[in-house]
Amino acid sequence: MKVFKFGGTSVGSAQRMKEVVKLILDGERKIVVLSAMSGTTNTLVSISDYLYKKNTDGASETINLLETKYNAVVEELYATAEYKQKAVEVIKEHFAFLRSLTKSNIVFTSVEEKAVLAQGELLSTNMVTLYLQETGVKAALLPALDFMKIDKNAEPEPQFIREHIAALLGENAELYITQGFICRNAYGEIDNLQRGGSDYSASLIGAAIDAEEIQIWTDIDGMHNNDPRFVQNTQPVANLHFEEAAELAYFGAKILHPTCILPAKLANIPVRLLNTMDPKANGTLISNESEKGEIKAVAAKDNITAIKIKSGRMLLAYGFMRRIFEIFESYKTPIDMITTSEVGVSLTIDNTKHLDEIIDELKKFGTVTVDEDLAIICVVGDMNYENIGFQARVVGALKNIPVRMVSYGGSNYNISFLVKAADKIKALNALSDNLFKL
Repeated sequence: MKVFKFGGTSVGSAQRMKEVVKLILDGERKIVVLSAMSGTTNTLVSISDYLYKKNTDGASETINLLETKYNAVVEELYATAEYKQKAVEVIKEHFAFLRSLTKSNIVFTSVEEKAVLAQGELLSTNMVTLYLQETGVKAALLPALDFMKIDKNAEPEPQFIREHIAALLGENAELYITQGFICRNAYGEIDNLQRGGSDYSASLIGAAIDAEEIQIWTDIDGMHNNDPRFVQNTQPVANLHFEEAAELAYFGAKILHPTCILPAKLANIPVRLLNTMDPKANGTLISNESEKGEIKAVAAKDNITAIKIKSGRMLLAYGFMRRIFEIFESYKTPIDMITTSEVGVSLTIDNTKHLDEIIDELKKFGTVTVDEDLAIICVVGDMNYENIGFQARVVGALKNIPVRMVSYGGSNYNISFLVKAADKIKALNALSDNLFKL
């Protein structure tokens, strides 16, 4: 059995939903993971914001506009009065829940907010399931809230997922439709896998059922060798190792959520990235197979801040790095890049929420300087140190661009450079010209 995942753009209208149904009706049983219709989650965030601010009029008006949009989709999607009515009833139920939160006696908290954000996936999956049933397909709704669970640390519980999804899979359905993104937490409350989590849902489900393949369908034909927004004539990469894909996803390739990689990698299940707008395109296949001697792609991560700690106490000292890292850990701030010398350490972060507090703590250990408005440029491929000349090609491509930091050796698949944000596009194009157009 395969797992297919479709994002919000792929189910963003009645016509797009019909196109998705054409893609999944190939005679094979599968689980189909759907996101909310494009724009819905942002609207639900807006509704939540109104409710936090106790602006029930603003919330109600936004709810009404969103319901009107869904009713218009129903009118276009279904051919029979019977199924139009079924869909309308589903929509009424979910929007009645949203309106119930506008009552003056409701205390709106993060618990209610997460339930609000879940409505988009619940709506899209119900609508597509009903459409399949109207066309005569044996389709069943597979409620994610019945099997997708996270623990107290917001980490998925693979054994729970495996056991509960197996109990829900019968022999009668040809297709199972389920929600991405949403889950229940350790307290039984509706929660989520964070934005972009539909990729994660697909990967977790694939691992839970030992899927033959996981297919992530988006609106681009695979992962490209550079960012097509800034570089002309980029090309999709045919094959990537899981580690290469993880590096690209983390450092800016928006087509794939970084967390999607690990469950599929550990279960050795290939992930294929495909294009709903061009279904015949080969896309990108991600697996545990690697291609030797190849530079695959370039990606960039924006909004990077660099922090340098200079201290004579580092010299011949032990425990210094541990104390530095503990500061970032205490503020739950991940580090992207790091370089060290005998008297200093430079590192980067992309979350500056606690930057002021972190700097105050770091000043106990040395002189601290901060550089903002930076970008990380990541070059991915077979970067094993034995590949003589690869590093020189990459560095040579950036000979006319000031480089603040270089990170190499932490992975066999990545060289990263820290540059000014203003130089990002120039760097991406220089790398493309020197690495892929020879």
